[in-house]
Amino acid sequence: MKSTSDRPDLLVFERERWRQGEIRIAGIDEAGRGPLVGSVVASAVVFSEKFIEREIKTSFARLTDSKQISETMRESFFALLQQSDFVEIGVGISSASEIDEINILRATHLAMKRAVEQLSPLPDHILVDGNPVQGLPVLSTSIVKGDSKSISIAAASIIAKVTRDHMMYDLDKEHPEYGFAKHKGYGTKLHMETLNKYGPISEHRRSFRPVREAASRQPVQMELL
Repeated sequence: MKSTSDRPDLLVFERERWRQGEIRIAGIDEAGRGPLVGSVVASAVVFSEKFIEREIKTSFARLTDSKQISETMRESFFALLQQSDFVEIGVGISSASEIDEINILRATHLAMKRAVEQLSPLPDHILVDGNPVQGLPVLSTSIVKGDSKSISIAAASIIAKVTRDHMMYDLDKEHPEYGFAKHKGYGTKLHMETLNKYGPISEHRRSFRPVREAASRQPVQMELL
């Protein structure tokens, strides 16, 4: 892992908006586009300007893209963000059934919109990880690999990832035979083996081909007359 002294300035995009008089800048990211089961989760995070200018060198010195840090560190940052009086968090969820109905891209955008709408008042501007997002309630700037370039997006990536992981832990308790706590719903060898053995549950995304194919291989239950 890079030291904090040689990593890029993660406030470049926020400072640019602050200089234009936009005070409330939200970073948005999502977790769960690729898995075969469960919801897609998005988060929107707004930092107090003075707070993050100070804390980025101390409490949040190692905050970055959730994929680049350990689960233990993600959980630590998740708690820190949730407990801070200077951080506002919105979470939006789009269920597996919605994903099947409108497709994963639209469901992801819907979850992001819902996350922003949880913030009150709405932010002045949004920094979005990746490609442009349709339907957001305020103007936005899309940043490729934004979760490693913007502290606000990095924080949103932590909230979205940990929130979804916790949902997978809960689902694992209900269906321990699938191993959701281990693979978080992604199409790993273990998940495919259990999916083909037991068939999909209601939280599986049936519009995804591996789930659809596994469902087609399950024996039809004949109703007794």
